[in-house]
Amino acid sequence: MATIHWLSLAIIAVFGGATLLLHDETFIKWKPTVLYWLFAATLLIGRVVFRRNLISALLKDLTLPDPVWARITWGWVAFLVGMGALNLYVAANFTTDTWVNFKVWGGIGLFMLAAVGTVASVARYLPEQS
Repeated sequence: MATIHWLSLAIIAVFGGATLLLHDETFIKWKPTVLYWLFAATLLIGRVVFRRNLISALLKDLTLPDPVWARITWGWVAFLVGMGALNLYVAANFTTDTWVNFKVWGGIGLFMLAAVGTVASVARYLPEQS
């Protein structure tokens, strides 16, 4: 299993365990933010420290110019940081039921919009099908 999967599992186990052990739903509400920010930090560190674009490595069958890959990476870093902040805001200011609905429906919808935006931004670079 990849390192990121092990880290995700650890975060889920720690925050889920803390929620069950302490009977405090705050921890489970923080978990998505921690995961979003971990993924954002991974992309950021990969780009800044190691000079690698991890999204292009993941999608190695897709050939795009480096500036496009950079724009995609920075877009996802910003999106993930924003999602983490938005999750904390909803968790702190609304009921648990509202947070769950936001997490399930709002989160899915926002991730779909981000994915569609990513595809739309690279569509002109994709080879035409005959």
